[in-house]
Amino acid sequence: MVYFLLTLTNELSALEMIAFVLAYFLSVCIAMTFHEFSHAFVATKMGDPTPRLQGRLTLNPFSHISLIGMLCFFIVGFGWAKPVEVNPLCFKKFRAGMAWVSISGIISNIILAFVFSGLFYFSLLLNSSNLFFFFLQYFLLFGFIVNVSLAIFNILPIYPLDGFNFIKSFLKYENKFVLFMERYGSLILLIVLITPLFDLFYNFVVIGIENLFFGFWGLFL
Repeated sequence: MVYFLLTLTNELSALEMIAFVLAYFLSVCIAMTFHEFSHAFVATKMGDPTPRLQGRLTLNPFSHISLIGMLCFFIVGFGWAKPVEVNPLCFKKFRAGMAWVSISGIISNIILAFVFSGLFYFSLLLNSSNLFFFFLQYFLLFGFIVNVSLAIFNILPIYPLDGFNFIKSFLKYENKFVLFMERYGSLILLIVLITPLFDLFYNFVVIGIENLFFGFWGLFL
């Protein structure tokens, strides 16, 4: 994000830069808030009162956002929120509860990405050049990109991501894959992030999702 801003310094005015940063900040807040709220909401519905008791069953961004995680979003384009704590022993159905709680954040981000893609698609049909419209279009664009990014990243079956927890819910604790990931998953995740491997996967999937969503919204024109 910081690098991208530096490349735009000579192209944007001071007010446009502020609008650009604000659009990115708000899109990240919304994406992370809904992601964590979804975990808390589903866990509560499955019978675990922990998220509610810890104040996580809310759409208040301040209850979910990590300051360090948000700062990392701006500096390196990768960050995190405060993880929602759950007690699986309280779930009415242990495996079903674990599975739905794990996948709920990803589903919420996909839904948001779909909504933002539609709003952005139709905003392209409007002809305006004022500052608010500049902010609005970038907000909608970032809303799509950030939510897709969170969904794609978290769906990876690597500890401690949601994709791993989803798969783990169907496996025995002594499963070799589970034990391996819990021991080396953080290292594997770091390697994935610093190599072009994830970028290639990410770009391929994002383009595919973008074409799919925009193709859908195009049916209405």
